[in-house]
Amino acid sequence: MLRAAWLVLAVLSACCWAGPAAAERVIVLAAASTAHVIDEVIEQFEAGPDNSVVASYAGTSALARQIESGAPVDIFLAANAAWMDHVEAQGLIEPGSRQALAGNRLVFVTGDGDMAPFEPSAAPDLPALLNGGRLAIGNPDHVPAGIYARQALEALGLWPDVQSQLAPAADVRAALALVARGEAPLGIVYATDAALVEDVRVVGTIPAALHEPIVYPVALVADRASPPATRFFDFLTGPEGRAAFARAGFIVE
Repeated sequence: MLRAAWLVLAVLSACCWAGPAAAERVIVLAAASTAHVIDEVIEQFEAGPDNSVVASYAGTSALARQIESGAPVDIFLAANAAWMDHVEAQGLIEPGSRQALAGNRLVFVTGDGDMAPFEPSAAPDLPALLNGGRLAIGNPDHVPAGIYARQALEALGLWPDVQSQLAPAADVRAALALVARGEAPLGIVYATDAALVEDVRVVGTIPAALHEPIVYPVALVADRASPPATRFFDFLTGPEGRAAFARAGFIVE
């Protein structure tokens, strides 16, 4: 929460110091797992005239609370439907603007070069694989990737065995970093994040049937409508934005 607040304050401060043109800047809050794609989309969009976008990335729950607190944000991109539902129920989303932008997959990753691939649907012996270490996941109480991971582990009957061996992280990128640094022998992250880090490898893909669908909904924030925000939103949800997500390995229909 504090990390997300700092990020938003930093973004807003940058806008304030930028002078009169800052009023036309579009401010985006997006799930940490989309950072590399949103950065690419922003770069493409800003190639046009008079286009300026700044983005802040963190766990979806922390970003949703920033919107609840009245942060002057134009666009919200979440990593699950539940948090978008939560914000929308409070009237904080522009009616009719919500769209499903992309999907994802969950995978087991490790930095251990000796760990053999395994089939997650066969209920692997996670305590043995962890060998006294911890399983890195997003905090299952509020981070979408962690919530999906818990659902999958519960479906496999593994949750009671590993609940005391978790290394809960503030967002999915933080969980991935724990594995990459060797601080956790095994982690559950999105497939798109695993593909970004050379120090980890995928040892198992979790069947989608074991958890709720992984959906990234995006919407305009209520009472923040402006021509620049609408232009970027249309670019993000249009062919250019969706193509960027597809190139990064997200599921785009």
